[in-house]
Amino acid sequence: MPELPEVETIARGVDKRLRGDSIVQAWFTRLPQPFKTPAARQAKGLAGRTVLAVHRVGKHIVFELGSAGSAPDARGVDGTRRTQESTAVDAQWIVHLGMTGRLLLTTPESTAAPHTHARLALASGRELRFVDPRRFGRLEFRDLARSAGFGAPGQEPLTIGKHEFVSLFRTHRLCIKAALLNQALLAGVGNIYADESLFQAGIRPRRRANRLTRSELERLRLALWQVLSEAIRLGGSSVSDYVDADGARGFFQLEHCVYQRTGEPCRRCQTPIRRIVVAGRGTHYCPKCQR
Repeated sequence: MPELPEVETIARGVDKRLRGDSIVQAWFTRLPQPFKTPAARQAKGLAGRTVLAVHRVGKHIVFELGSAGSAPDARGVDGTRRTQESTAVDAQWIVHLGMTGRLLLTTPESTAAPHTHARLALASGRELRFVDPRRFGRLEFRDLARSAGFGAPGQEPLTIGKHEFVSLFRTHRLCIKAALLNQALLAGVGNIYADESLFQAGIRPRRRANRLTRSELERLRLALWQVLSEAIRLGGSSVSDYVDADGARGFFQLEHCVYQRTGEPCRRCQTPIRRIVVAGRGTHYCPKCQR
């Protein structure tokens, strides 16, 4: 499942390429798909909207949309005609990629990949497609005149402060690996980056969150920020079928210190990496470097 760095990479790429473009028409599959908003209502709500911004919230990609037609056209940096961003945000399209979901920007003539469940025709002549082989993704449309904007339940790991981070975990008896995966606490952290951050902080994944000292929690907060930031810089981890909006793979998997390296020597001390199961998830750690 794409985690925070992969979702951030996709959101930035889509924002760079779609900001100011307009949705002419939206098509959704008739196959069983766990849409959070009925397909017909999404298609009606999206048609005629202008993409004002695209950003990440937790593991979700949020399209901020405005009503088109109230601002004059202008040329974008790529030469396509764009609607100027003078329209207020009045709707959102929320995309959760699930385990295998992808957002691909392409041309209408290109062959649709198998398991394409949504196609958005754009005023620039391009097409945005949602592809999801396993159909665990979620697509939702929100009219902000009728409902509140989308927000993640947990704290943002890239901006949370020292005191907030300590307060978040000092009261929980969960093991720290399970606590990091709890989206109600931190939004966006998944299995890969929990393992890598715990390694960088030198903390064993089965230790209780409320037994960690303040200095250990601060080490973990900084390690989490460093790992996530570097993963974003390298375009995420392509350990399965993850690609960005242009179909390009990420490179952070080449930097993994513990994740999916069972039995391989630790990059620091040469001790073989171990794999255990924590909170139902495969968990990788170095028995010497992590205490």
